[in-house]
Amino acid sequence: MAYQQYQAYQNNSVNTASPGELTLMLYNGCLKFIKQAKKAIESQNHQSKNEMIQKTQDIIRELMVTLDQDAPIANEIMPLYDFVYHALTQANIKNDLEQLEQAREIIENFRDTWKEVIKQERIRQHGQGVNS
Repeated sequence: MAYQQYQAYQNNSVNTASPGELTLMLYNGCLKFIKQAKKAIESQNHQSKNEMIQKTQDIIRELMVTLDQDAPIANEIMPLYDFVYHALTQANIKNDLEQLEQAREIIENFRDTWKEVIKQERIRQHGQGVNS
């Protein structure tokens, strides 16, 4: 029962999220899967490592496909997504924690930047709130 309630909450969260919040969820998903891949590499669980890295790569591909190519920043973001995707591939093939860490750092920077963008947009739309 509790699991079904959690699933309903998760589905509702995704269905009601703004595009910015969805992007943030994708970055958080990447970081979660990278963390799990790192544990799998360290414990030599090759199947789990492969699954976690592939899940991360699926998210990166989705981010690449949905990136607005007309946005000026796209020319700077796309090469970083390419780099992350390649680093994940190398981490998967070679069990390379350094490549995995490089991918994690870039995704974490994207996530932190995106979190700040969402925060600033909320302030712009709704003001400072009760803390002003």
